[in-house]
Amino acid sequence: MDWFENKDFSKITKSAIEAALEAGDILKSGFRSNYKIEKKEGKHNLVTQYDLLSEKAIISYVNERFEDHSILCEEEGEFDKKSEYKWIIDPLDGTVNFAHSIAMFAVSIAVAKKDEIISAVTFHPIINELFVAEKSKGAFLNGEKLSVTNTKKLDDAFLSTGFPYDLQDNPNNCQDRFIEILKLGLPIRRIGAASLDLAYVAAGRFDVFWETGLGPWDLAAGKLLIEEAQGKVTHYDGSKVVLQKKNAIVASNKHLHDEFLTFLNKI
Repeated sequence: MDWFENKDFSKITKSAIEAALEAGDILKSGFRSNYKIEKKEGKHNLVTQYDLLSEKAIISYVNERFEDHSILCEEEGEFDKKSEYKWIIDPLDGTVNFAHSIAMFAVSIAVAKKDEIISAVTFHPIINELFVAEKSKGAFLNGEKLSVTNTKKLDDAFLSTGFPYDLQDNPNNCQDRFIEILKLGLPIRRIGAASLDLAYVAAGRFDVFWETGLGPWDLAAGKLLIEEAQGKVTHYDGSKVVLQKKNAIVASNKHLHDEFLTFLNKI
């Protein structure tokens, strides 16, 4: 999988791709093997040694090539080097799927410069789907340029969503919103890996994705993928997404975005 070598990508983007491919090989080698499963905060928020092995490999890769860059990752937290560049890493998005031998998980890496995402990679190692975006250069899947759907009416939309791990303790209107959207009678999927949900919006597979409680590592790469595929990502109130600790976001094509936000905020 070396199609990206022929693209006019920056050194940072190509490095993010190489790091994601290396981490993906680690996950692929461990998938459906014997591994220890532990719980983080929340009874369904799991971590395996492969989350940690993948993350360690990516951190080592970045430190060897960009030793002055900051890193924010899901398991180890933040390594703040006061750089204008920050790598935002989810070494295994979809850990619950991985831990239950369901082949729906990904490595997700984004790089920000002064808080603006400039490079994004999401890699599904089991089926070798490599999603890549670079600021102002477009979004690609295995070399093919991506575009969000052209669906214009919510009645025709294919939706995807997810739920935060602390749903029982902090429902935050998630259930009410989901039930009301369910009443629209539209097809809805929950695949359990937000980075893939977002990549699939960019690829024109889903029309709309919405979720609350997303960490920056869940969201950063997918945001750029969608924007470079001519889609839109905002908070529930329509404001610009800032990569804060928790995010409630809607991602869609530009035709559906306002209609879906209006419906969501009536609930």
